[in-house]
Amino acid sequence: MAENLKCSICDQEATVHLTQIVNNKIHKVDLCESCAQKKGVTDPEGFSLADLMSKTPLTPVSGEAQVVCESCGQESADFRRTGRLGCSDCYTVFRSLVFPVLEDMHAGTAHQGKVPTAALSRQSSQMQLKKLLDSLARAVAEEAYEDAAKFRDQIKVIKEAEELEVSSK
Repeated sequence: MAENLKCSICDQEATVHLTQIVNNKIHKVDLCESCAQKKGVTDPEGFSLADLMSKTPLTPVSGEAQVVCESCGQESADFRRTGRLGCSDCYTVFRSLVFPVLEDMHAGTAHQGKVPTAALSRQSSQMQLKKLLDSLARAVAEEAYEDAAKFRDQIKVIKEAEELEVSSK
């Protein structure tokens, strides 16, 4: 039996399910009936996906001072209406509007990026090697030669594995 999906905004049972594909990336939003009506989902011109995915409303605020990006001319009202930015400078100009949306959509606002599996493995191996080299130096300085021999042997195993990986390419 399939698990009931929760509303992306209020955690009630979702009855409206939206999927949008932008630049070959799938964005899904699940809404309860109440939130779907509040967001204007029945009117395709009345909502933006960014607004739906964010618990921070992007709807224009009456009396709000309009901020304009000097690079592209985008106004804060345009961003609030479409959920889109005009250029890379808009991220800075509309920071107070963009960051709450990003925090709701993602785990934080700093790009973490992706690391290829092979690179991640090498990175992990290099970190382990550095720790072992530090431990070896400390053991030698403390004249703990049995520990130093263990660290030396572990270092040798890692270096041999790296050489084998390089020669197999």
